[in-house]
Amino acid sequence: MKGLALDTAPMEARQVDELPTEAGWQYEPKWDGFRCLAFRDGDEVDLRAKSGKPLGRYFPEMLAALAALPAKRFVVDGELVIPTGDGLSFEALQMRLHPAESRVHRLAAETPARLKLFDCLMDAKGQMLLDQPLSARREALEAFHRKAGKDAPLDLTPFTLDVEEARGWLKTAGLGALDGVVAKRRDGPYLPGERAMLKIKRRRTADCVVGGFRYLQSRREVGSLLLGLYDDEGRLDHVGFTSTITNAERPKLTRELEALVEPPGFTGDAPGGPSRWSAGKDVSWQPLKPDLVVEVRYDQVTGGRMRHGATLLRWRPDKAARQCRREQLAL
Repeated sequence: MKGLALDTAPMEARQVDELPTEAGWQYEPKWDGFRCLAFRDGDEVDLRAKSGKPLGRYFPEMLAALAALPAKRFVVDGELVIPTGDGLSFEALQMRLHPAESRVHRLAAETPARLKLFDCLMDAKGQMLLDQPLSARREALEAFHRKAGKDAPLDLTPFTLDVEEARGWLKTAGLGALDGVVAKRRDGPYLPGERAMLKIKRRRTADCVVGGFRYLQSRREVGSLLLGLYDDEGRLDHVGFTSTITNAERPKLTRELEALVEPPGFTGDAPGGPSRWSAGKDVSWQPLKPDLVVEVRYDQVTGGRMRHGATLLRWRPDKAARQCRREQLAL
């Protein structure tokens, strides 16, 4: 394609604990989807992931929609999402990454994706906008969105200059469509590959039962703790893991955990076995008596589980395992 190379890296964000409050910042929702750049040059259309890998094969309905737009040339930055009910489904996105083309096309028809637009790198006239301030690029993005028409599966992401409104968004993050809030300088250029934005996520905590553990790949010492919460029927469901264990504490902790090994560990939803995502790794785990409780910090919940690895904050010998219930994840 002419203009920007397909392997152009999107501008990224570094994580901070608080929203910046100085003048000149623009705040946007951080959507729970797949970040991508969308390219078009005449009949050539492409979608590229943050890694630079092509995504179009997994989202044929989006390629078709982009190819049908009035604008014949553009590069826009956005987030692929799949709406389900009142929110967005990250699991539905993951299901698209499948080798069978027939399945991908079936899912594209059943759960079509949309593209949340939040930046414009090249406008419909082929003008490069990387050096333009965000305020000017936003104007170009809004013009692009208007020209696309209401029937296109494209959504213009909202923004605010009011930090209090952004804090309101942050309060709802992690349990639905939003993954957090992104802060961008209104006067800043687009810097491919650089962490020139700020991202803020709401951090939550939960007291969880240690229902099992996995060994390190390299040696027979604990690598991660498998976390569980009790449901309304009294079954212990696997809800996440934490691997924030120091090397100094591994030998002693391993001995303590091995003394508690006892099936079944989890009596409800259990940790999964090998899959195409595990890439040949040993994913076997050791079940434990439900005696140990830990407090962890987590960010995102998807499908009733913590999306990413949780951070171990402290052990809770003062808390009974049966007090660790699923409703914590809905707070």
